[in-house]
Amino acid sequence: MRYNRVILIVLDSVGIGSLPDAAAYGDAGSNTLGHIVEKTPEIRIPNLVSMGLGNIDPGNAIPKTDTPIASYGKAVERSAGKDTTTGHWEIAGSVLQEPFPTFPDGFPEEFIKRFEKEIGTPTIGNYAASGTVIIDELGDKHVARGFPIVYTSADSVFQIAMHEDVIPIERQYEICAIARNMLTGPYAVGRVIARPFTGNSGHYTRTSRRKDFATLPPDNLLTAVQKSGMEVIGIGKIHDIFAGKGISRYVKTPSNREGIDATLTEMQKDTSGLIFTNLVDFDMLYGHRRDVSGYAACLEEFDASIPDLLHSMKDNDVLIITADHGNDPTWTGTDHTREYIPILMTAKSIQSGPGIGTRSSFADIAATIAVLLGIDFATEGKSWL
Repeated sequence: MRYNRVILIVLDSVGIGSLPDAAAYGDAGSNTLGHIVEKTPEIRIPNLVSMGLGNIDPGNAIPKTDTPIASYGKAVERSAGKDTTTGHWEIAGSVLQEPFPTFPDGFPEEFIKRFEKEIGTPTIGNYAASGTVIIDELGDKHVARGFPIVYTSADSVFQIAMHEDVIPIERQYEICAIARNMLTGPYAVGRVIARPFTGNSGHYTRTSRRKDFATLPPDNLLTAVQKSGMEVIGIGKIHDIFAGKGISRYVKTPSNREGIDATLTEMQKDTSGLIFTNLVDFDMLYGHRRDVSGYAACLEEFDASIPDLLHSMKDNDVLIITADHGNDPTWTGTDHTREYIPILMTAKSIQSGPGIGTRSSFADIAATIAVLLGIDFATEGKSWL
């Protein structure tokens, strides 16, 4: 049977157990969902449980159900890395043979000097740090001198934090665009990210006007959907992750709540194709900050939205809920964790269960969506239908 539309929701960083190669990343034993439920046994996520979330891994603490209303399983990341771009690209059917470069010790001095010459000002920072920590550390110096704060993380990112009252937002975006054009070859990071902030000494806060400048992806599921004559609607940071390629329309949302609301609004429309949503709060607000109770509350908030999502589905819609990597808030450090991603799929005309097992690639999601929509798309992934 061909379906008219797929709603694909990525719960950013909601992994479900370390991958077999996690030790190579320092993540053996990480388990975002499993550890959150262990640490907060009072958590209530009845709708995810009813879909079969706990059935994915019999060994974790998530409650099980004998009558799951969704097909359930998990997937292995075949691409090297554990970052947002790599995970989303593989979900869209592109398995990367080489990881994006990372710079845990900061970017080479020769590159920073060239970058400073291009933007006409010195920079400060140039080390790996949490975004909220570095603006506390260097915010006063930035405000006093006007020098952009450059930093990175374990991900393949070149991030620039600038106060909106010191450097106007459009100039911030121009500076990031210059960096994106310069970061090629061995410096071709997955994303350049503008990280605007406001506030005063000791009370600096990042704003919602973040903007990602991603490297251009290869042709993928999104471009295949467009070529078939259907639409791809990106919600959240999807447009940025794919550098706009394959996106018909998009809505940028600063929070999970707004992302869910935008998804529900799009579901009310008579469209065909793919609604692709990223919900970032799990990762941005709680995973990187190692906030277990906040992460648990965020899961409960999303769980409460599931009845609205199911009610809004048209007869010819399919809903898939997944993730892009892990970010175990009980783990050491502040970085992503190399984990399986959960997969939950439901539709009014699809029988639930048994499970779809352990998929050999995130790209199986793209292959399955192509079958559901009846479009031609070549990928290393295999449909579970």
